Amino acid sequence: MSATAPTESALELPCYVAGEPVLGSSKLEVHYPYTGEVSGVVPMLGRAELDASIDAALHYKSQLTRYHRYEILERARALLSERAEEFAHLIRSEAGLCMRETHYEVGRAQDVLQFAAMESLKDDGQIFSCDVSPQGKARKIFTLREPLNLVAAITPFNHPLNQVAHKLAPAIAAGVPVVLKPSNKTPLTAIRFVELLYEAGLPGPMLSVLLGSVDDLIEPMVADERVDLVTFTGSTHVGKQLPKVAGYKKLCLELGGNAPLIILDDAKLDLAVTLAAEGCFRNSGQRCTAVKRLLVHENILADFTGRFLEKVKEYPAGDPADEATRVGTVIDEPAAVELEDRVKAAVAQGAKVLAGGNREGALLEPTVIADVPRDAKMVVEESFGPLAPILSVKDLDDALAVANSSQFGLSSGIVTESMDSALTAVKGIRSGTVNVNQVPGYRIECSPFGGVKDSGLGIKEGVIEAIKFMTTVKTFSLPW
Repeated sequence: MSATAPTESALELPCYVAGEPVLGSSKLEVHYPYTGEVSGVVPMLGRAELDASIDAALHYKSQLTRYHRYEILERARALLSERAEEFAHLIRSEAGLCMRETHYEVGRAQDVLQFAAMESLKDDGQIFSCDVSPQGKARKIFTLREPLNLVAAITPFNHPLNQVAHKLAPAIAAGVPVVLKPSNKTPLTAIRFVELLYEAGLPGPMLSVLLGSVDDLIEPMVADERVDLVTFTGSTHVGKQLPKVAGYKKLCLELGGNAPLIILDDAKLDLAVTLAAEGCFRNSGQRCTAVKRLLVHENILADFTGRFLEKVKEYPAGDPADEATRVGTVIDEPAAVELEDRVKAAVAQGAKVLAGGNREGALLEPTVIADVPRDAKMVVEESFGPLAPILSVKDLDDALAVANSSQFGLSSGIVTESMDSALTAVKGIRSGTVNVNQVPGYRIECSPFGGVKDSGLGIKEGVIEAIKFMTTVKTFSLPW
């Protein structure tokens, strides 16, 4: 599906420097992956706008109380609820995701705002009595959390709203200014969300949103010594480069994933096939926590595969605007071509395509592949799309070995009726999350989330953990 000229409905949005709209001379077109038409146009900015954003944030002395921050977040949640349909279609227009997914994402973002609002009201200090020791004195030690001076946030394309909310809402709750750089592939939703936050009462200097190139904007932002924290969600390749540029500052890196779903021979197969389909195909398979390896016990392999093929029929791919569509496009045609090539490479190694595999532009059908070799690129690297590779395993020990053979360690899951097997998996899989009888990516927006190995440094996100990481603990003592 080739690119077309802008439609009359195409948005032209500004970036924002400390709340003020900026229209640069250089423009970036954002394309609808399903048709190639231009969904919107945004400015590409650089060092001058970055410096202005940083200066405004650092010179602004916020008077926002905890209750003020709560009010802003609650107003933003209410506004997002009122405009849920608008945001759902906006996400579709730049990401190509089907309406089922875009509505779901808007709902999740509302949860993020609500949880952040709740956290903004909580006290965050501790008290330690010093007379608990014979060496102690008649004093008490207190702690409090102080906001960082400035956070730089970089977000990916696969969740254009929710990933942005996960950076901004905790920062607002903590009282931290942010310079946001959303994905160049999906900036429209982020900019509209920033406008919504301004409307909800967030002071302009507390938030800027900029688009720009690696050389003109991203590297200078990451390297700037005035930035206390860089929080990045995106590819492992880029994430590993950031510390080389960032220097001495806090880093939160949420990177790629290659989640296994282990299905043992005592699993309830109806549950297993549902979790496999939801895990592989939701969000067009473009989730860092999506199921990328179905590790199925050899005793039930044939039965599971047959049921799974029937389940896949419930996930039609097609026009993302059609409410009946369950799988929209991936982010663009080159991404779909790369996935198609990985399927072909696995077939050349002996794998068999049992369902799907057809591609039209950026639209790739949900694809089930059996007999996938354990060294196939499809399952060794992160395949960011609606692929369902099935690998046979002999037993739980074999499944754990395959699960841990990946360089990634973000999320995982196991389907079993055995508590012993479940606990063995929880203890034995080296990943940030292990879910039992649930998809690997299951969480709520306030629970800790993050990975190890090439999925991240073990630093957690989620609303509560993000607030902690965006603040520092100050300790002081008083006579008592």
